Amino acid sequence: MHEYSIVTALIEQCEQLAANNNATAITRVEIKLGILSGVEPSLLATAFDTFKLVGICRDADLVMKLQDLVIICNDCGKQTEHKQRNVLCGHCMSSNTQVLDGEDMMLMQLELEQL
Repeated sequence: MHEYSIVTALIEQCEQLAANNNATAITRVEIKLGILSGVEPSLLATAFDTFKLVGICRDADLVMKLQDLVIICNDCGKQTEHKQRNVLCGHCMSSNTQVLDGEDMMLMQLELEQL
């Protein structure tokens, strides 16, 4: 289950950002999670709840914004958004497409507390 290693890296990144900003606590962690990221949202949430128990993230809520798959067709030039793993153009049904968004997991925002 690679979600545990992902959460470990996420919490380390949060701790570093909190230290850089002299924060004493993190109350909210917002991430963008793409459909093609290879990360299962429910497993990620469970891993976050497990690993946040000790440290600056212990009271943090994890907010996941699921990113649709956004592709552009190399044949007709049109852009399509899919809510599922589908790389076919929604206009001409070509498979000659390029992914523009929906492959990544990104830390988008932290809410920090300072003394």
